[in-house]
Amino acid sequence: MSKGFTLWFTGMSGAGKSTLANLVAEELRARGHRVEVLDGDEIRTHLSKGLGFSKEDRDTNIRRIGYVAKLLSRNGVVAISAAISPYRDVRDELRREHQRFFEVYMNCTIEKLSARDVKGLYKKALAGEIKNFTGVSDPYEAPHSPELVLDSGTESVEESYQKLIRRLEEVGYINPAGGAR
Repeated sequence: MSKGFTLWFTGMSGAGKSTLANLVAEELRARGHRVEVLDGDEIRTHLSKGLGFSKEDRDTNIRRIGYVAKLLSRNGVVAISAAISPYRDVRDELRREHQRFFEVYMNCTIEKLSARDVKGLYKKALAGEIKNFTGVSDPYEAPHSPELVLDSGTESVEESYQKLIRRLEEVGYINPAGGAR
């Protein structure tokens, strides 16, 4: 059985966390890993229903995702979190609680995020129509030392994907394609 780990994507809404998480999950499954994607929107619907968007509620939501990820990863599953997780202190707390934790910061400018925002959320948030919107009216705290920074504003999805797979191989969390498990 392969060793589990937590792959934690963080970044603002629309930065590409879920897209990349699902691509990586597919690749890791093809390499024989057991994988579970913990998508931020799905978790809010099923595990954190009723929580709002105050700092306390956001922290509770992220801690719940982190707890589930810890249970999965210690049992040989690659737990992939794709949630905004805006506050550095809670992400750092989770890092300390996990044996194998790999943080990916999906960096992207507000301008790029706004330009590709099909739902118009950034436009509404910038106009003051949406309160507590991360990166606009509520803070997003970028990680100080993530294992990998991807710039989804300048890199293609494929470029980011390749960088991430290479880095996971380099640190020994996954074997090279075609390698022994």
